[in-house]
Parts: sequence; C-alpha cells; structure tokens
Amino acid sequence: MTAHTPTIEEQARATAAGAAERFPADVVAAFTADQAELDARGVPAGVAVPGTGMPDGDLLDVHGAPTSLARVRDGKPAVVVFYRGAWCPYCNIALRTYQDQLVPALADRGVELIAVSPQKPDGSLSAAESNELTFAVVSDPGNQLAGALGILTQSSAESLAAQRKIGLDVTEVNADGGAALPMPTVVVVDAAGVIRWIDVHPNYTTRSEVPDILRAVDAAVQ
Repeated sequence: MTAHTPTIEEQARATAAGAAERFPADVVAAFTADQAELDARGVPAGVAVPGTGMPDGDLLDVHGAPTSLARVRDGKPAVVVFYRGAWCPYCNIALRTYQDQLVPALADRGVELIAVSPQKPDGSLSAAESNELTFAVVSDPGNQLAGALGILTQSSAESLAAQRKIGLDVTEVNADGGAALPMPTVVVVDAAGVIRWIDVHPNYTTRSEVPDILRAVDAAVQ
C-alpha cells in the first residue's frame, strides 16, 4: 500500500492547530481575524494576467550579490514562487514540499524553480539552508516584482502587534525596512519571459499545490 503524501493544505492545518495551542489567545485571535479579512478581500484588482511579460528588477542572491530573474532563469521556463519569509511556517511547509515533490518533476521538464521574498539575503540563506533547498532563493528588496505583479499586501495593525509579541518584527526582516509582503503566489513563466499561469493566495495559510503547478507547467511548456 502506497503511503499517503500530505498535501500542503493538510500540513498547514496541522501547523495552525499547533499554533492555536502554543500561542496566547489574543495572538491567535489577531491572526485569525487577519486571515478572515484577507479572505474577505480576495485577490486584488490589477493582478498581472497570463500573456503579459514577467516583471524583473534588481534582486540579491543568498550571499547578497546582485542578480535578476532573467539571469537566474537563464533563458529557461520557470516556476517562480513568491513567499513571505523564512520566519513564516506556512512558507516553509510550501518550500519543503516543492523541494521534495516539484523539483524532480521540473528537472525532467527542463524548468527552473525560483523562490522570491522581500527579506534580507541572510533570511533567504536561512530559508535555503533550513529547508535544504537546491533551487534558487533570491531577495526582492522593496518588493519590486511583487508590486509590479499587483500581489502586495500588509498585515493588520493588530496582527503586526501580535507578531511582535511572539518575537517577530517584519520591518527588521524585510530588506527595505517596511511591512509590505507578497501574497503567496506561484507564476509559471515560459522561456520568452511571458506569464502563462498565475495563482494568487490572499490568505497566507494556503498555497498552490504541486499537481496544480505541474498541470500549468505542462500546459505552458510544450
């Protein structure tokens, strides 16, 4: 009998349940209210659509060296994953799952996997090392790419205060000292740099699942 491989959603539910038991009630309440507000807002108007060019900008690799999305792609199709930071448990669940399940499948298809966040390069390095990632992890200071895609958001004041209560200050983690974050998003880009699929998740506890990404890749990369 084949062992069940947990989906990202299943892993996220378990993480949320653990957080509800571990954190103070007011912190949990602030996070829950923030998630409900994000759900209510939904995907914002103006998000980039398939058929348009993938934006690029001045990125940094895990060592702080300048790079760009085009340089990392090197003319290949790519799956570009926007995540909040190494501090986000839901991001780490997704990144580990993509490493285990997506990397081998993309390699067979000649497609790159690239993870992008607004955190400082040392945060990118932490994400790569702690999750044993073999794909490119880059920093997007100031959320240039996320802003151009229309996927920027910011937690409520109550949620930011709750984060500080448990030892996290996003403004100290982000490379630009701000609190803006990308909505968790996966973009499939073809070899010409054109967006072929974009999946935006306003609620940061949910993510694009591996089968959905692979279906999009197979449809885009012939």
